[in-house]
Amino acid sequence: MAKIYYDKDANLDLLKDRKIGVIGFGSQGHAHALNLKQSGCDVMVGELRDSEPWRNAQEAGLKVATAEEVAKASDIMVMLVPDQLHRQVYHASIEKGLDGGNMLMFAHGFNIHYGQIIPPPDVDVTMIAPKCPGHMLRRLYEEGSSAPALVAIHQDATGKAKEIALAYAKGIGCTKAGVLETTFAEETETDLFGEQVVLCGGISALVKAAFETLVDAGYQPEIAYFECLHELKLIIDLIYQGGLSYMRYSVSDTAEYGDYTRGPRVIDDLVREEMWQILSEIQDGTFAREWILENQAGRPSFNLMRRMEAEHEIEEVGKKLREMMPWLRG
Repeated sequence: MAKIYYDKDANLDLLKDRKIGVIGFGSQGHAHALNLKQSGCDVMVGELRDSEPWRNAQEAGLKVATAEEVAKASDIMVMLVPDQLHRQVYHASIEKGLDGGNMLMFAHGFNIHYGQIIPPPDVDVTMIAPKCPGHMLRRLYEEGSSAPALVAIHQDATGKAKEIALAYAKGIGCTKAGVLETTFAEETETDLFGEQVVLCGGISALVKAAFETLVDAGYQPEIAYFECLHELKLIIDLIYQGGLSYMRYSVSDTAEYGDYTRGPRVIDDLVREEMWQILSEIQDGTFAREWILENQAGRPSFNLMRRMEAEHEIEEVGKKLREMMPWLRG
């Protein structure tokens, strides 16, 4: 079982005399910076000068400077720009500002685990990864609540890396819910696997295949959309609330019987073999190399797939049907 740390295990005073530089003011960056400031920490945001995020950070009452300036001024630097920009930003702006005893922190282990960033040996390298989107992290903090997070230590140069990382986790509010101990390798590999096999790749492919099956069989696309995509939220919400057993308790006995008897025919041994292959490609770096090269080449395949997927019939049908449901626009 994972070791879990709570408020009592974290000392916010460890951040009292440390300057924290949050690099990036996007989804996670804005939540980290604002939560830390509200916790009484000395926070500075690193962004592109005069960009929209720069102005947003200023309007939120935060100190803002370039990433290079923030790196020189900070004791703890938190990399919260998109993963594909980490290596570039690190080498251009962060690396030369690192001093011995500083901490370099991440919210995802990809670039450390796959060697895109190799920090000097005299700095702490840690990770605090909240298990929710940034806007939720901020909202929960403001409500006096919290989201869980992960903590990992890649490099402990000072002997205090875990204690400081946990203090940071307390500063953004996560120790109220609990912070689970992991490693950079475990976080990175399980995160990629979950995204590819279930959360993004698996669900998207399953929904499209089911939709196409019904349409090809002569059923109306609108009905196929409702049955294979729209109602997915109902099921996910039930699972999210109480696990698979609560979902099965909540649906009809007919649906539950179909779950037990037909689900394993869809996710069969061939699918499981492919899952093992995907996991192997994550573990040995095949996927990482592919994605890194794709970015270096200007993302030609990625952009083509994005355009093709946006033109799929399920997107066109869904757009029309969602116009009937104004409450979805919130």
